[in-house]
Amino acid sequence: MKIKSALISSLFLTSSVFAGDSITVDMTNLQTGESAGTVTISQHPLGTVFTPDMQNLSTGNHGFHVHQIASCGPKQKNGKLVPGGAAGSHFDPANTERHAEPWDLHGHAGDLPALYVDDNGMATQPVLAPKLTFKQVRNRSLMVHMNGDNYSDHPKPLGGGGARLACGVIK
Repeated sequence: MKIKSALISSLFLTSSVFAGDSITVDMTNLQTGESAGTVTISQHPLGTVFTPDMQNLSTGNHGFHVHQIASCGPKQKNGKLVPGGAAGSHFDPANTERHAEPWDLHGHAGDLPALYVDDNGMATQPVLAPKLTFKQVRNRSLMVHMNGDNYSDHPKPLGGGGARLACGVIK
């Protein structure tokens, strides 16, 4: 239990450990075109921390991923325009072609812990991505999906996150 407490405490001390290493990503609701808030990305000894300050989202857990391409534009897929489709697939530099838990070394590097949205439509709980380095996330996109994430490709591909709800370009 002491190890768990130390891990959680160190996660929240991120800004004091690496104060100069952070990126703030402006997130846009792909359904309305309005601001959905921001996510601050920072380096931590145990990986990369994503700290949301987001609002006006539906309550519950949402798939949360780093995507390959630094774009949130729409893209045609199977004859339909997909909002946020230009962001491409989940970031997968090892070509695992497998959606998995954020700590599983045999899945996409861009698979993050689910984003939790409270009853007021706010997401503020930070998540830790142990497989990602701060350098790897630059020039990619950050995506919030409509549905939750089961960290598997079964029964639905890519954790079942579904449509893309909010997106931001990581500069």
